[in-house]
Amino acid sequence: MWTQNNLFFRKRLLQTFAHFFDVISMIILCLPIKYNVKLQHEIIRKTYKNMKNYIKHDPWRIIEEGFNDDLNRNSESVCSIGNGKGGQRANFEETFTGNTLQGSYVSGVYYPDKTRVGWWKNGYPEYFAKMLNAPSWIGIHINIEGEELDLAKCKVDNFSRVLDMKRGVLERHFVATLQSGKRLEVNSTRFMSIVRDEIGAIKYTVKPLNFSAMATVISDVDADIVNQDSNYDEKFWVEISKHADDSISVTAETKKTKFQVCTAAVTRFSVDTKNDEPILREKYAGKRFYLTLKENETVVINKYACITSTMYYTPDEIEAKTDAVLYEAVSAGFETLLAEQERAWDLKWQESDIIIDGDVAAQQGIRFNIFQLNQTYTGRDERLNIGPKGFTGEKYGGTTYWDTEAYCLPFYLATADKKVAHSLLVYRWKHLAKAIENAEKLGFTGGAALYPMVTINGEECHNEWEITFEEIHRNAAIANAVRIYVNYTGEQKYLADYGLEVLIGISRFWAQRVNWSVEREKYVMLGVTGPNEYENNVNNNWYTSYSAVQNMKYTIFAIDFVKKNYPDDFARICKTTNFDERETEKWNDIIEKMYLGYDEKRKVFIQNDGFLDKELIPVSQLDPKVRPINQHWSWDRILRSCYIKQADVLQGIYFFEDNFDVETIKRNFEFYEQFTVHESSLSSCIHNILAAKVGLYDKAYQFYLNASRLDLDDYNNDTCDGCHITSMGGTWMTVVQGFGGMRIKNGMLSFNAVLPEKWNSYSFQIRHKDNVLKIEVSKSGTHIERLSGPETEVIVNEEVIIV
Repeated sequence: MWTQNNLFFRKRLLQTFAHFFDVISMIILCLPIKYNVKLQHEIIRKTYKNMKNYIKHDPWRIIEEGFNDDLNRNSESVCSIGNGKGGQRANFEETFTGNTLQGSYVSGVYYPDKTRVGWWKNGYPEYFAKMLNAPSWIGIHINIEGEELDLAKCKVDNFSRVLDMKRGVLERHFVATLQSGKRLEVNSTRFMSIVRDEIGAIKYTVKPLNFSAMATVISDVDADIVNQDSNYDEKFWVEISKHADDSISVTAETKKTKFQVCTAAVTRFSVDTKNDEPILREKYAGKRFYLTLKENETVVINKYACITSTMYYTPDEIEAKTDAVLYEAVSAGFETLLAEQERAWDLKWQESDIIIDGDVAAQQGIRFNIFQLNQTYTGRDERLNIGPKGFTGEKYGGTTYWDTEAYCLPFYLATADKKVAHSLLVYRWKHLAKAIENAEKLGFTGGAALYPMVTINGEECHNEWEITFEEIHRNAAIANAVRIYVNYTGEQKYLADYGLEVLIGISRFWAQRVNWSVEREKYVMLGVTGPNEYENNVNNNWYTSYSAVQNMKYTIFAIDFVKKNYPDDFARICKTTNFDERETEKWNDIIEKMYLGYDEKRKVFIQNDGFLDKELIPVSQLDPKVRPINQHWSWDRILRSCYIKQADVLQGIYFFEDNFDVETIKRNFEFYEQFTVHESSLSSCIHNILAAKVGLYDKAYQFYLNASRLDLDDYNNDTCDGCHITSMGGTWMTVVQGFGGMRIKNGMLSFNAVLPEKWNSYSFQIRHKDNVLKIEVSKSGTHIERLSGPETEVIVNEEVIIV
């Protein structure tokens, strides 16, 4: 992995490679084209092998320069675009037979793929829900006198793919030389509108550089697509209808779940076309246009698409509604739609931008993370949530994990209207009945709620036993999110309206999940898996047990608060949940007598029973050749090792930081971090925040880089599958909570900021209650400006000030 210390060397090395390619390219051009295409691809492939950090540093843009088939799937991931309702990987519009992962996604539309396991256990979910690869709308296929434009089969010069994060636009440029020697210049501009969130638009230009010729262009909608991760290589869409006239359209339906998606498109040209032909086949609608290309004259192709689903329209009306929305966009025109997009993104950046002066790589990294968060979730629909890959890839199926509450909620609380974070919490409240049903499947009773590890509709759909049955700490994150939301917003009525019902269900689960140990004379929590998934089926995971205690404490507080302040709501909750206040007697007993492992010698919390019996060899002594260990070691060896995938004890300390003094935090950090391999995208952010808290600023900075550039530099060798969207909320936390030291104390914002040595300054905006504040940290100190709202008290370096 490249580090900041050799950043200068890396830049010089890349410059050397660039010069090398300039020289080699001149040699290649002297060869017949059928040879130089093959040689070009081979040289690039061998030279760039294992060299993934190819993205050019720029404060606002993700820039790929030079075409490399081996890295194409990485670029498709990082340059993905979306608008909350759907998204699209940065696939090429034209035909491409090279290394690609086609990906178009419609939020909320899923398929229950049958669970595929070699053995079945009672309580297993019967399916894995996945957000499907949806019908493709981007296709613009160019054929010139029988030669198909395909970058996998021609010589490519001056290639660039640029995600302009400031404008929310994907741009591409290249010059292609076909086998016949014809050269053409292509530019494309594409976006998914966040203003008209059912619309996507493409401006695609073709300019012949050394020829004039007849050409055909096929614009299509293709629903005959597959999911790479299908358990049985099954296709999930069936055709309902299609047509091809002025517009092209395919309405397809998911098997089993019966969601319908209507994808329609209209294509317009800057030149006359002749004898246009419809193309209709199963699950496919296209239109073939005939036109004349003239040397050095540019042809502009504008494609407008509308993607709708029966999440919002009935099957009887979906096609007519799609048509109406589509032609509104066509009437507006590409430039108007683009201007709307740019204005909307400007407003988003005004709300959520983080500005870093003095470190372009750090600036690009944080903006990339913020951009992906803003285009993945808008909060407009309480039925939707945030998948770990967002709209950038298929892995994890677009489902919801505990990541949302643990890592994403703070970002939306502080940067968006309160209703956005509110929607995230209400999503779980709406799934409470399913959480109770999930618990019942495992033998729990009386309204105990176990929220799923993985879900898209409230049902558990994860089928690994150590996760489904044991990684129950996900309940803790959901309960803790209620506490965080109420403390941050001051909206205590939320407890009466929604939160208390969720808290009661979770506390009931904890009360049944523990058992009394005669030997220890304590309550114990057996057979669990903590956040460190490199240990399974352990007893007394400190994080899980401590979180259960804190959840029950907060539930008891919430019961007393709602009973006193909202008695009518409390009566309603008691009736709907069949709650008896005597239940809290058991909860208080567990709170008082829960076993929480502690090592008197080291003065640290014990991650779980048996951890200190392991061979405690720091990660620094591992041979780099075996990293990551999950790709080199057997699972048996990993489970017996001391190595920690991500923050475990430290996750609990982060969530409940106010319960520990700085010395305790530092001891636990220094003990556990030395054994942590950080092979989860969720690891670096928590370690950054705690490192900054205890004054380990160099470590905090390295954790920031790891978090912010995880996908851009492909640290985990998996960017090709999609980006780590939910961990990006954690990246935002590294700046605001880590370096900025932001906390909530007594209902007030509090800051204890530090400035990384490599930065000149940084600034960010925070929404809190009725205020919007701008916080700027520089070498002269921390400056806070009130941008809107009434005067308010803020704590800066433990001193209360009025802004």
